[in-house]
Amino acid sequence: MQKLALFFLLTAAPAFCQDAQPDRVTVPFSDPARPKSLHASLINGGITVKGYDGKDAIVEARPQSDSGRRSRRPERSDGMRRIDIGGTGMVVEESDNVITVGTRAINDNIELNIQVPFNTSLKLHSVNGGDIIVDHIVGDVEIDNTNGNATATHISGAAVVHALNGKVLVSLDKVTAGKPMSFSSLNGDIDVTLPPDIKARVKLKTDNGAVYSDFEVAVDSSSRQPVVQENRSGQGKYRVQFDRAMYALINGGGPEIQFTTFNGNIYLRKAK
Repeated sequence: MQKLALFFLLTAAPAFCQDAQPDRVTVPFSDPARPKSLHASLINGGITVKGYDGKDAIVEARPQSDSGRRSRRPERSDGMRRIDIGGTGMVVEESDNVITVGTRAINDNIELNIQVPFNTSLKLHSVNGGDIIVDHIVGDVEIDNTNGNATATHISGAAVVHALNGKVLVSLDKVTAGKPMSFSSLNGDIDVTLPPDIKARVKLKTDNGAVYSDFEVAVDSSSRQPVVQENRSGQGKYRVQFDRAMYALINGGGPEIQFTTFNGNIYLRKAK
């Protein structure tokens, strides 16, 4: 098994310069003819991945000017000028056609800008400080963003997209049949564009919002069965609860797609 690991140490920026140069590397896949994947994860920062007509991954990491290292000056620095270290501590590893990208920076905001071949599956995660953006990918896309928006446009494949405190915006040009798809948020709208001929059974749930659709949907009332919890022993309780989720069929139904938000609206758009 071919294995390639690339490690990038902090690179000093020119003295007194606030615009740090990015760390950049081109990484080949072990076997361009086989399925390819890229995984990227950040503690602080945003991730942008775009598909292009090439065979390698081009990875660029740039420190942001609002870096967490910029704090109150220590007492012993009086009369001295600060020289900022501009590196990102980016780490890139390729193994068995999977490229993994991360950074050693814990408190700094880092922006990752990545180009990959169109037919590359993605798994992206960020915690704080930025959005995750994906464009023109033919493959499976998985996005998990804790504090930021999640956007995936011109996707041909399957998508699982979650933004805990942010909006979910997705457009699918083609859908891979038989693969699970879901779109969810706690505090944010869900706006998804689907191919006009898609056949799906959709689960729609919003606790504090509304659902809007370009599609003619047939509500599946038979699925709204109550959940019964019964315990007759001693002073047990009998409890019946109806789920707030609505189930509906698009173009006669098909694989299930889930749309869930707590505070936000759900928009189902038909691609033109």
